[in-house]
Amino acid sequence: MLALLSAFVLAAAAPASPGRTLYEEGCQYCHGLSREGVNGRGPALQNVSRGTVDFYLSTGRMPLDEPGEQPLRREPVYSRQQIDQLVEYLGSDEPIPNPDPAAGDVSRGRQLYTRFCAGCHQIVARGGVAPGAIAPPLQRATPTQVAEAVRAGPWVMPRFDEEQLSDEELNDVIRYVEYAKDPADPGGWPIGNIGPIPEGMVAWLVGGTALVVVARLIGKRQERKL
Repeated sequence: MLALLSAFVLAAAAPASPGRTLYEEGCQYCHGLSREGVNGRGPALQNVSRGTVDFYLSTGRMPLDEPGEQPLRREPVYSRQQIDQLVEYLGSDEPIPNPDPAAGDVSRGRQLYTRFCAGCHQIVARGGVAPGAIAPPLQRATPTQVAEAVRAGPWVMPRFDEEQLSDEELNDVIRYVEYAKDPADPGGWPIGNIGPIPEGMVAWLVGGTALVVVARLIGKRQERKL
C-alpha cells in the first residue's frame, strides 16, 4: 500500500511532457482535459492518428478562433518543434504518411484525381465549393499534407483508406497535384489556370467583346461614307 501511494505521489509530481503542457494550454478547452471531447466545441482526440494531428497543426487549421467554424489554412500557430511535441503526445502509433511523388505517374494521377478529387478541388487543384464547405486550393499543400488529408478526411472531406486508394495510387495523385501547381501551358494563355470552364467563358467574353467593338467601328465607317 505504501509503495503504491509512493508511486502515485511520484507520478503526480513528475513534470508534464512538453506536448501535454501545450495541449493543456491551447487545446483542452475544446477537446477536454483527458481528450474526451467537449460537446459543441470539439471532438475527442483519444484515438487520432499522428498524420491527422500533424495536418491540422502544420496547416494552421488548429487551434480555431471559434469552435464550429470550418478550419481553413493559415500560418501555423505552433513552431515545427511544438507541432512534433503535440503529435507525440496526441498521436496514436500510426505513423505520419511518407509519400514518394517521384515514384508516381502524372497521367494515372490525373485520372485518379479527376475521379476522387476534382469534383471539389477543381481539375487544376485551385479549390472550389463543396456542400457545406469551401474546398481549399492545393497550391501550398506539401506532398505529406496531401497524403495526411487523404488518409484523415478533414472536415467534410471523405477519408480514403488503402483499400480505396493504395499508397502507390496516392503517389500518383500527389505527383499530379505537384504538376498542377505549375502546369505546362504551351501555345496558350493560362488565365491563372482556373479551369477549362471558366477559361472558356473568359475566352467567349473576350472574343464577343472584340466582335462588338469591330462591328461598331465598321458601322461608324459606313455612316461616314453615307
